[in-house]
Amino acid sequence: QVQLVESGGGLVQAGESLRLSCAASGITFSINTMGWYRQVPGKQRDLVARISSGGSVTDYADSVKGRFTISRDNAKNTVYLQMNSLKPEDTAVYYCNTIPTWRAYWGKGTHVTVSS
Repeated sequence: QVQLVESGGGLVQAGESLRLSCAASGITFSINTMGWYRQVPGKQRDLVARISSGGSVTDYADSVKGRFTISRDNAKNTVYLQMNSLKPEDTAVYYCNTIPTWRAYWGKGTHVTVSS
């Protein structure tokens, strides 16, 4: 019954921006730390950003620090990832999940492609 549905990806040029959304259902969203992850074919899925349950504490992977901003709206059961100054190396499938993660919660992700 748990669903995490990512959206907002697309094809952009380097330097442009996207905002990703993750809509949650079937969990008590407001008590969970949430994270955004990304995966490139042939590589492990890596955490890029996380946010505490109330939204007051965030942290980021060094590769995205200063460019990406994670936020959440608990009333809408949604977590966002604002991605600015995108680089070709940001190209990946982006996923959200709780922290700690639950294997069954992984959704289909949303594709982000950044051209040079």
